[in-house]
Amino acid sequence: MENELTRSTVDPKYTWDVTRIYESDEAWEAAFAKLKELGDAIAAKAGTLASGKEAVLSCLRMEDEMGCVLSCIYTYAMMKQNEDTTAGKYQAMLGRAGTLYSEVMAKAAFITPELLSLADGVLEGYIADPDFADFDAALAKTLRMKPHTLSAREEQLLAMAGDVCGASENAYDMLTDADMDLGTTRGEDGKKTKLTDVRLNSFLVSPDRAVRKAAYTNVMKGYGKLGNAIAAMYAGQVKGDIFNAKARGFKNCRESYLYRDDVSEDVYDSLIDAIHGGLDTLAEYLRIKKEQVGLANMHMYDMYLGVDTGFDIKMDIDEAFETFLEAVKPLGEDYVADASRALPDRWIDVYETKNKRGGAYSTSVHSAPPYVLLNHKKTYDGLSTLCHEMGHAMHSFYSNKTQPSAKADYTIFVAEVASTCNEILLSEYLMKKYEGNRAARIMLIGHLLEHFRTTVFRQTMFAEFEHKAHAMAEAGESLTKDNLCAMYYDLNKLYYGRAVKVDKEVQYEWMRIPHFYSSFYVYKYATGFCAAVALARGILSGDEEKLAAYRRFLTLGGSMTPIEELKVAGVDMSTPQPVCEALDYFAELVMLYRELLSQEENA
Repeated sequence: MENELTRSTVDPKYTWDVTRIYESDEAWEAAFAKLKELGDAIAAKAGTLASGKEAVLSCLRMEDEMGCVLSCIYTYAMMKQNEDTTAGKYQAMLGRAGTLYSEVMAKAAFITPELLSLADGVLEGYIADPDFADFDAALAKTLRMKPHTLSAREEQLLAMAGDVCGASENAYDMLTDADMDLGTTRGEDGKKTKLTDVRLNSFLVSPDRAVRKAAYTNVMKGYGKLGNAIAAMYAGQVKGDIFNAKARGFKNCRESYLYRDDVSEDVYDSLIDAIHGGLDTLAEYLRIKKEQVGLANMHMYDMYLGVDTGFDIKMDIDEAFETFLEAVKPLGEDYVADASRALPDRWIDVYETKNKRGGAYSTSVHSAPPYVLLNHKKTYDGLSTLCHEMGHAMHSFYSNKTQPSAKADYTIFVAEVASTCNEILLSEYLMKKYEGNRAARIMLIGHLLEHFRTTVFRQTMFAEFEHKAHAMAEAGESLTKDNLCAMYYDLNKLYYGRAVKVDKEVQYEWMRIPHFYSSFYVYKYATGFCAAVALARGILSGDEEKLAAYRRFLTLGGSMTPIEELKVAGVDMSTPQPVCEALDYFAELVMLYRELLSQEENA
């Protein structure tokens, strides 16, 4: 068994400093009590918003303060719980934060209905009033939501139901992060190793096919054994979505989620249609890869396999961080200077430790620097993940620095743009650095193609799955382990069956995807990647205007609709053009990959 790091054995400089949010748990408790008082104070404002401008301003400022405190309370509890998902104290604090969120949202639920009941033209006047500059975006969104806003009492009831609707996600997180035991598997050295979701990826790139197959099969079947419970959890998530969509008068769940971002359902459908049109190119890439790795047949557990070209990148966190700073130099000296603070100032929690939450993410509150959770490995993927999450972090850094708290938060639709742009800058930086090294270029282009496959094609497949699942439930069909597994299996055959043996075990993979509990989220990875391709190429062209446009985009927060923010950056995602151009770029990379491999064979 390999040794597991524990939090006490990690050098503190490689852990995040949560004290920038609250110095102690006691300070958190004091803020918790304050938030309860703020909730009561804002509830007392009910019925006053028709009395004039000052009453509205006072209420909005109080709501903003409440939101800031709530963000800090929830984020602190989440981060502490993520350090050790089995820690009962922080599980309880996170649960209390979620419950209090529902309580205070219920107390503030009168605001939107009262604002919308004001006389015609009043709200429009406030939006144009400089005194409301901090709240103009929120008021514009409120006005847009008028057709789907209910009475004050109904809004209060919906807010109170928030905790209930989130129960499925909470149960899923506790099952997969804390309680699930996937057993052990044998590594390349023949020794048994504890199997976790985080570690699965390291097994899937093993040159030993038996290791790949065993780890993949054990994880999939491990989830499959709990399939009925997980299907019930996901069905609960979907039922909550249906409840909220119907309550607000949307025609379906997808419309209800996309409407919040002012994104048309056509964007979702055109993404899926465009990706279906690119499946032959995906199959060509996978056939090339199959030949490259010397397999007669490629299985699902083979797709992540890299090829030993004689070139590798193995960097500890300090070297990886320096490489990240070199890669983002095209974004400007000030960007590099600001980003260089992240590791020494302890924005980042670096290493996998016992019971730590898996994966990686970035989070932020307005009053503190952004934070990044990693489970760093000395691999190219580890380096790329660092660049990705720092893209999020710097987007938050500049938005929080530039925008007031009321409009600093950007939507998820634009969130993946900055992170993916950084990854492409990394790839281009390394390809230039190793320009004369064919083995290095094969490895780097191979990774970029894989990133394209997993982010554009795979996430679009996920998006198609959740759209179909919601449509099934909306049509009155029960979501069960059997029909969800069958649908997911068929989607994998559609996306990969032209070139890959679609193993039956893949039917359980949907159970491993936590993003399905953030409904209609995953498509944004694909659209964000496509936008990032265009933006990164513009930055690398040396065009100062394109760089300035992108840097302005990083400061916008939530001050505009996401489609308009991306137009500021230089990309129009209301049209299918960016997706089609990204697919053309993918096809170019596939041809270059084939050419490099042919050159190597003939060398």
